[in-house]
Amino acid sequence: MTVPQTTLTALKLAGQAAADKQATDIVAVDVAERMGLTDAFLIASASSERQVVAVVDEVEEVLSQQLKLDVIRREGKAGGRWVLLDYGHFVVHVQHEEERVFYALDRLWKDAPLIDLGLTDGVGAGEPGSVIVPDDAPRDWTPGSTDEAQAQ
Repeated sequence: MTVPQTTLTALKLAGQAAADKQATDIVAVDVAERMGLTDAFLIASASSERQVVAVVDEVEEVLSQQLKLDVIRREGKAGGRWVLLDYGHFVVHVQHEEERVFYALDRLWKDAPLIDLGLTDGVGAGEPGSVIVPDDAPRDWTPGSTDEAQAQ
């Protein structure tokens, strides 16, 4: 895994913050070797526009308060369908469930290694795709896929 410990710590906090706001299908992906612009993506789903915004607000607040990390760039918050939070070394994508399926970011990065977030609480922690154990096998992370259930 090529993700620095500081980024891993931030990803775990962001993942837990998302789970605490009932985000589902929370996945962290190591894209450092494939992308060059960032180390990792955190992808989470929410069932409504209001929930997307609530998840984003919680992630921003937790990272700001606990790690003194401020978002470099934020896109899509007004629409509440897909919000991107760019923190430099990692990017958080919070997508409405419909956008998650339609844009299939998970499929785009299916060959990238997964990152174990170690989630413990919240709806997201018990849902398929939320607790990820990294391995070298490519998988289909589309919500509801059989690969996603095997990642448990």
